[in-house]
Amino acid sequence: MVFFHKDAQLEEVGDRILEATWSAFPGLVRNQLALTWLVYDPPVPINTGGAITPEEFWKYSPRGFSYRGVECIYPASVVKLFYLVAIQEWLERGMVQPSAELDRAMRDMIVDSSNDATSLVIDVLTGTTSGPELSSGPFETWKYQRNLVNRYFQSFGWEELQTINVCQKPWCDGPYGRERAFYGELMENRNMLTTIATARLLHSIIGGVAASSARSQFMMAFMARSLNPDVLLADSENQVTGFLGSGLPLDARLWSKAGLMSRVRHDAAYIELPNCKPYLLVVFTEGPEQSKNESILPFISQQIAEAVRSLSA
Repeated sequence: MVFFHKDAQLEEVGDRILEATWSAFPGLVRNQLALTWLVYDPPVPINTGGAITPEEFWKYSPRGFSYRGVECIYPASVVKLFYLVAIQEWLERGMVQPSAELDRAMRDMIVDSSNDATSLVIDVLTGTTSGPELSSGPFETWKYQRNLVNRYFQSFGWEELQTINVCQKPWCDGPYGRERAFYGELMENRNMLTTIATARLLHSIIGGVAASSARSQFMMAFMARSLNPDVLLADSENQVTGFLGSGLPLDARLWSKAGLMSRVRHDAAYIELPNCKPYLLVVFTEGPEQSKNESILPFISQQIAEAVRSLSA
């Protein structure tokens, strides 16, 4: 059972926003977009600082709308949210020891979306390292260890996580050696996520039930984004410009994790507008042209924000 429930009002609004998007961007093919949108009606059980228990939290079912939400898509750096939750769980359980270097890597992985930082986090999570190709026996052991994060998320029992794959390091130039072999000859073992899976994970973080309430707040601090134009101008690789944050007013509050590479442009965000119902929005776009287009995600975000204002009136 999906963790949110469909709603006739959101279905109507969501369909209208999709049609407006395709009208504004005729080059965006309908199977190059996936979207999941949740609206938090009062009483809102998210961003409470862990004021409610996980048992109480999961009894709450927000309204939601999804388009192609179960389609598996290469997630680029959005996958780093999953590694962040996993490493926080490892720390919470005492499975790894905290260190200044691990703290630095976790921060840089989310705040700056550093691939190098993510590499260290995955090494710590799985006890594996990159390097030359391995012979058959050692490589099987290595692959089993590397899939530890997948087994962790499968243990949740969430149907939204059944089809995902979160075992690969992100790269700038691509994998080499044992990492390339692990991808498979046709890259069939790439990371894959859906917007619904991403939405449920983000929902758990803002709900204060990912790893622990304190660790959820810690993760949200990494995801907080400034909308100040001067701040954005000073950082050409910020995760707002060309993403969902670009479609928001300056007085909005934004927590997000973007993903970008030559074939995809994604964003996963939790947003609070003044005097409006909070909402969560995950949008994935695919295709070389879409990855270069810095207007699609802001357009969708602006349309959603306007809709939320109307829903909150």
